[in-house]
Amino acid sequence: MTNTGDQIPTAIKLHQKSLQLEVSFPGNTYLLPYEYLRVFSPSAEVRGHGNQEMTLIGGKKNIQVTDIEAVGRYAIKLTFDDGHDSGLYTWQTLYELGRDYQSNWQRYLKRLQAAGLSRSSDTAVGTFNPKHND
Repeated sequence: MTNTGDQIPTAIKLHQKSLQLEVSFPGNTYLLPYEYLRVFSPSAEVRGHGNQEMTLIGGKKNIQVTDIEAVGRYAIKLTFDDGHDSGLYTWQTLYELGRDYQSNWQRYLKRLQAAGLSRSSDTAVGTFNPKHND
């Protein structure tokens, strides 16, 4: 398992046509869909406080990133077109979201379906734990 430690991304680019954030670290480049970044936001609104399970959010398939800003030398803050802007994406968080994308996304889709939610309908209900094994 690679630890980014004090590494910072070598490049961060918004791709508005494909709705993806490209984050490059030395040796790794990740394309992270805006929808994925929104539903896995590191904010308390999504992640909860402490050991709470994550809020399950649907309806973000076509979400846009309207702003990106640096936060010191350790994170970025994304503003989404639904008004969400409270999550700070640290370099470690971005690295982990990239590294774990496939497994996180598959678990999210299963939980969305089990809750009767759609990626297209704007409904947020329930909770899910992305580390839970089905």
